[in-house]
Amino acid sequence: MDKNENLQRERRKDEHVTLALKQNQELAGDTFKEIEVIGMSVPKYDYADIDLSTTIADIAIPFPLYINAMTGGSRHTKEINGNLAEIAAATGIPMAVGSQSSALKNAELADTFQIARKRNPNGVLFANVSPEIKVADGLRAVEMIEANALQIHINPVQELVMKEGDRNFAHWLKSIETYQKELSIPIIVKEVGFGITRETAELLKRIGVKTIDVGGKGGTNFAAIENDRRRDHAYDYLTDWGITTPQSLLDCQLVTDVDFLASGGVKNPLDMLKSLILGANAVGMSGPLLLKLKEHGVEKTIAQIEAWKEQLTSLFLLANAKDIQEVRQTPIALYGHLKEWQENRSK
Repeated sequence: MDKNENLQRERRKDEHVTLALKQNQELAGDTFKEIEVIGMSVPKYDYADIDLSTTIADIAIPFPLYINAMTGGSRHTKEINGNLAEIAAATGIPMAVGSQSSALKNAELADTFQIARKRNPNGVLFANVSPEIKVADGLRAVEMIEANALQIHINPVQELVMKEGDRNFAHWLKSIETYQKELSIPIIVKEVGFGITRETAELLKRIGVKTIDVGGKGGTNFAAIENDRRRDHAYDYLTDWGITTPQSLLDCQLVTDVDFLASGGVKNPLDMLKSLILGANAVGMSGPLLLKLKEHGVEKTIAQIEAWKEQLTSLFLLANAKDIQEVRQTPIALYGHLKEWQENRSK
């Protein structure tokens, strides 16, 4: 691999982190605000009765939150991955590393991902590759961090806005199908911030995919990030592309026999609750945790997640639900654009 190309890859990873932090400092929107949870004033459970355990790709976890894919692939991002792994280990939640393509092409960068396993030796870790990566290399990514599952990220919008991005996508479905057939660990197909439609979910279901992270619009926006990296800003008009996490979860309620994960725009336990009510098994966060880590450090980020555990337990009580299955029966009301979108969604 050309040395200059390696340096460009590392630089791009650092730029992604810088621009993602800037976005999350500026994010003011609330993609969940048009969902109202109808609570109960006389709960039928005690606080101690609440069970927040769930599964991600048949992996049992005690709390429905995971640190979603963010970074790795440069010297700077190695320490971020290490800190995130410490947070995951202390709180008992899963963690996904960022795309490992750079380390598969440059072995010197492998330790920027391996640090996650070193600092979280017994935790649940997800490896991360593109459908562009051949299965043999995908196995190397899994082995690199001794992963419990593999995220395959799908990101055509990001690739097309990125000047140096991929332009060939017709083979992606076959690639994902091959992964699904040949890997012994679970596969999670993940959008990177533009939302999964029911048509996409059905397509993935037909090739055997059992777990999908909807990755909706509302969190880190990779179209905007790649557009900012371009000098010409040629894709300003595309930075609002996609559907939100609530839209995606509502859309995918029609898809059976697939477990859905919710990420994109989730900021607090109420967003988590709404995602679970809409059918998610668990909820992923990236940008807000990265920002918390940068501004307040590892210990305060751990304390924040522990506080969220207590708060989500309280919200389950208010929703009159004992566990993940029961919370899905919680009544809700939809308003505004979200309601109109659901009503006008073409059949």
